[in-house]
Amino acid sequence: MKYASIKKEDLGKWLEHMKKKARVYVPKKKENQFIFRPLHDVSEVCLKYIPTILPPKKYYFPQKEKLLNFEIEPFKTSKAFKEFEEYILFAVHTCDIAGIQCMDIVFRETPEDPNYLNRKDKMTIIGIECLEYCDKYASCASMGNHEPRGGYDLMMIDIGEKFILHINSEKGEGLVRGVAYIKEASEAEMASLERVREAKKKVFKEEFAAPLPKIYEAFDKLFGSKVWDEVGKKCIACGNCTAVCPTCYCFDVYDDLDLSLDSGTRYRIWNSCQMDDFAKVVGGEDFRKGRDARQRHRYYRKFKYPVDKFNRYFCTGCGRCTRTCMSGISLIDTVNALATEMAWAEKAH
Repeated sequence: MKYASIKKEDLGKWLEHMKKKARVYVPKKKENQFIFRPLHDVSEVCLKYIPTILPPKKYYFPQKEKLLNFEIEPFKTSKAFKEFEEYILFAVHTCDIAGIQCMDIVFRETPEDPNYLNRKDKMTIIGIECLEYCDKYASCASMGNHEPRGGYDLMMIDIGEKFILHINSEKGEGLVRGVAYIKEASEAEMASLERVREAKKKVFKEEFAAPLPKIYEAFDKLFGSKVWDEVGKKCIACGNCTAVCPTCYCFDVYDDLDLSLDSGTRYRIWNSCQMDDFAKVVGGEDFRKGRDARQRHRYYRKFKYPVDKFNRYFCTGCGRCTRTCMSGISLIDTVNALATEMAWAEKAH
């Protein structure tokens, strides 16, 4: 069975069924925003939501985590955690699933990160396909992440009174197998899915002023662009953009010693390239002194460097960086300003 269907009225039962198998995290409303939180009451689940304040990254790459415990005399170490619990991320947007795929690439690269892999291997992903824009900040169509591109176990698509479930893994199969109210999708339901997908094509349009190959070329050639000066003048170095990004993975490692100074715990904690001291080295040299240089670095970490290294863009189009920016810096506007400058430069030649 590759495609199944479930009535919307049965979603609550299904969620309660999944709670018996693993811890379930769902999108919930928090004031005028949304967050991923553990499932307690199915009535709190929001299936139509703008991207959550923090991406689900916080569950597989937590903001602060213990790496190991150590003793100095005699010296020995031990892993802080050996195993993590099974958990399900429910109703994840395709842009955030793309973010998980990016993190997989990074942390599975040699040397592999055991903490990340341990958590990731315990995770089941149930996505939900967006059929309309979250808001004006999203650039998911230009990034190609408005449609499912793998990386999930189940994908939910709204076809009216029911959801079609695309089963994409053995884990996904395990969550629908033997559940009486989840049926194999009929021909009529698959025809409805096709109509929904056709209608969606009229909704999503390219948000960038040029296709991605041209955007990459602009980043390749416009390192010294005045665009970065303008972005730097706006930036207040709050670090919000990197804190909410689903593909930012910089971290610092520090040791917390007990009062005895003989034992302690090693932690890792999120860090940000937007912080003033991030690029400082011994001797006080700072490789990115200005906010313009730090912002430029952030953009290059999405549109240039990972393409060169991994052949993948690390911007997912979720819009969080723009949505959370205290000074109104827009990713779409910045990218389009570079694309326009590139177009003028090509005309001039």
